[in-house]
Amino acid sequence: MVRLLGRSWARSTPRPGGLRARRRRDRPRRAHARRARQTPRHPVDPRGAHDGGHGPSAGLRSALGGRSVAGQVFVFQVVIVLLLVVAAVVALVLQVRHDSTQEATNRSLAVAETFANAPGTRDALSASDPTAVLQPRAEAAREQSKVDFIVVMNTDGVRYTHPKPDRIGKKFVGTLEPALEGRSFTEEITGTIGPLVQAVVPVKSDDGKVVGLVSAGITTENVGGVADRQLPLLLTAAAAALALALGGTALVSRRLLRQTHGLGPFEMTRMYEHHDAVLHAVREGVIIASGEGRLLLANDEAHRLLDLPRDAEGRHVLELGLDTDTAGLLASGRVATDEVHLVGDRLLAINQRPTDLQGGPAGSVATLRDSTELRALSGKAEVAREHLKLLYDAGVGIGTGLDVTRTAEELAEVAVPRFADYVTVDLADAVLSGEEPEAGTDLRRTAFSGIRKDAPLYPVGERIRFVESSPQARSIGTGQAVVEPSLREAPGWLAQDLERTAQVVEYGIHSLIIVPVRVGHLVMGVVNFWRSEKPEPFDEEELALAEELVARAAVSIDNARRYTREHTMAVTLQRSLLPRNLPEQSALDIAYRYLPAQAGVGGDWFDVLPLSGARVALVVGDVVGHGLHAAATMGRLRTAVHNFSALDLPPDELLGLLDELVGRIDQDEAAEDSSAAITGATCLYAVYDPTSRKCTVARAGHPPPAVVSPDGSVEFPEVPAGPPLGLGGLPFETAELTLDEGSRLVLYTDGLVEDRDRDIDVGLELLRTALGGADRSPEDTCQGVLNALLPDRPSDDIALIVAGTRALGADRIAEWQVPSDPAAVGEVRAAVTRQLAEWELDDLAFATELMLSELVTNAIRYGTGSIQVRMLRDRSLICEVFDGSNTSPHLRYAASTDEGGRGLFLVAQLAERWGTRYTPAGKVIWTEQPLP
Repeated sequence: MVRLLGRSWARSTPRPGGLRARRRRDRPRRAHARRARQTPRHPVDPRGAHDGGHGPSAGLRSALGGRSVAGQVFVFQVVIVLLLVVAAVVALVLQVRHDSTQEATNRSLAVAETFANAPGTRDALSASDPTAVLQPRAEAAREQSKVDFIVVMNTDGVRYTHPKPDRIGKKFVGTLEPALEGRSFTEEITGTIGPLVQAVVPVKSDDGKVVGLVSAGITTENVGGVADRQLPLLLTAAAAALALALGGTALVSRRLLRQTHGLGPFEMTRMYEHHDAVLHAVREGVIIASGEGRLLLANDEAHRLLDLPRDAEGRHVLELGLDTDTAGLLASGRVATDEVHLVGDRLLAINQRPTDLQGGPAGSVATLRDSTELRALSGKAEVAREHLKLLYDAGVGIGTGLDVTRTAEELAEVAVPRFADYVTVDLADAVLSGEEPEAGTDLRRTAFSGIRKDAPLYPVGERIRFVESSPQARSIGTGQAVVEPSLREAPGWLAQDLERTAQVVEYGIHSLIIVPVRVGHLVMGVVNFWRSEKPEPFDEEELALAEELVARAAVSIDNARRYTREHTMAVTLQRSLLPRNLPEQSALDIAYRYLPAQAGVGGDWFDVLPLSGARVALVVGDVVGHGLHAAATMGRLRTAVHNFSALDLPPDELLGLLDELVGRIDQDEAAEDSSAAITGATCLYAVYDPTSRKCTVARAGHPPPAVVSPDGSVEFPEVPAGPPLGLGGLPFETAELTLDEGSRLVLYTDGLVEDRDRDIDVGLELLRTALGGADRSPEDTCQGVLNALLPDRPSDDIALIVAGTRALGADRIAEWQVPSDPAAVGEVRAAVTRQLAEWELDDLAFATELMLSELVTNAIRYGTGSIQVRMLRDRSLICEVFDGSNTSPHLRYAASTDEGGRGLFLVAQLAERWGTRYTPAGKVIWTEQPLP
């Protein structure tokens, strides 16, 4: 049955004139009157409401009637709401039970462990009268912790304490074996006070022996009660949902009664059946459209004449794939009389009238007739016009980008359905990767377009090996197009895949043209044009059109292949020069994004470099220009930054060395090519120290960093800009920032804030807005910035780093001032031993004492000024010795007759890493040892 959409077609539209029309309008009313006389029922007023003064109550009774749709909906809604309420109550009870048990377990275990480890508990167990000492403490702790009992017992389970004094001295009820073995455990039992959870914790002596036991317990009902508070709210919400369902169903019932004019289901069904029978029996197309241009009804003949999709009803007529003139006429609703339109290969005479001339619903009715007598007059001229238009559209629509796959898809899309019903493009894998294909018949299905999606052809992405007898293999071998007028009688094609080819023929595809994708001598693949809808096979004229169409597309595919090869080479080089993953460190929580430009390859880079003393260096840079030269220069600069950072240079000195390197690169290139462009680059280098929360920053022509405070405010700190790298002649300056823990330091390249359509000042303000907000992780900040600032097609690379700052706590830092006296070395060793014991790093005590003894002795003997020793517990154990000398020791092999020279050799053997860094006041010799 044709679906009737909208209330406008619940009854026939009155039309003026004619006894037959009046009889048609009166017939349903007379039938309804006869049924009304046979079966007593409420009369229907013109608005569809029942008489008798019932009004809304009649609609409500109809809604509640189980035989009506509204009544069934109401019952269904009530059942759903009740099921949801029951499920919610059950879930609430189960969750509360689980939470109560878990809370009881945690509280009893915490109380038992706290009392067992409390000062004096172990000593009281060895006293002459443990009960006198422990009973008051246990009762005070029980009342304060809100548990039901705290019992202290000896290893035999005899109680020393109990809330009920008459039970002191009796045997404890419960499991003791795990606690006697030295393990704390909990269990659920049912005691005299109901279900409860009790924990048993051992009390150990200094040598680890269990000398007593402590048990604490609490009933689960004492930590419950959530369900009692939430259940009334849940029941209230359920009652409200039931009331809304009842009211909504009553409104729906009244609306249905008005729209159906009181007709019962039987009358409505018969009326629609009669209308459908007449509508689909006529050999004239009928189209009914709403006032908004949506297709409400189309009979079978209209579907055939216009080749409408199966789901056409309900869609706008402009979305049905009709030609512009026909779709415009049907959407306009204007009056038309015998207007002739070319739809596909048919000339249709269209008549159209609006439906609201006599007060009916807004819309239009159109009738379509196939004007067969005019087909011969338009035949060949129209075909030639369509072919020319197809070639023009192909020249405009194919090759809009430089992607091989997309170019193949454009070729397939432009030919369907105007030339073929299905088009498939098969290319060699080498072409997809940008290379020249080798001789062979192994291709990959790259593109598919068709009038339907269920054709039994090879799917996109499948690798196909064509047999030698297939027309595809012959076309590749000869470089000529091949036409198969009848696939059912093509043994070479049928032999390709007996099962699949049989399915294709059974599906209705009967004719095929294969054209090689060729540029010069290079054959990159084949294009297959399949026909199923037209009964006529492809002819020679259509073969020539197919060859012309593919020849134009082949040039675009070859251009895309060449670009893919060059772009892949550049991107591969660029990716190989960028960091694969970030190093492990604890000072910063880092998130980053790197997005290459849509066209070309740039020279943006970034790095995260762990330094000595738990410090971390962040660097972002940008080489001017695009292409392989920019990517290679970026790799050289990144390698140089790695090497310079290993020397622990200050940011300004590191940028100075980079500036000299870029200058030498320009000199080398100018010596080889006098026309070579001067290399330009910008860079920002920042070093963050988690022990002092200081961040030292220097930049060379790079955009300033942004700092997001923990409260969400954003600022761009004043950092001296400095000239871009390679200009030379001017020193670089540093700025020292103090960052609160939880701040976010944001580094980026200019591609994020500047492009052809946006000035950098506007971009910085947009960046400030995107960074704002507290309690955002670095990962969320990165994504939010890209969502706000990323252009649709970035013309430059974008590098973005967001680093959340962390501070190394005072409990993980130990410092000592050492007098310039050899006797102080012993005191340093003792202090180090105590600190390592406090950090539970006793295994590192021997090696650490030995290294610090050597380093402090050297500082006293050869250094100047004050001497300071610092130990940091980070991802490794870091030891640092500060002195005022600028002379760095060197590792060497001591001769057998030398009295000294072996200390630094021992340090190098015991430490995982060691080195020297210079400060304005002297130098620091540091070592790192892995934590056990």
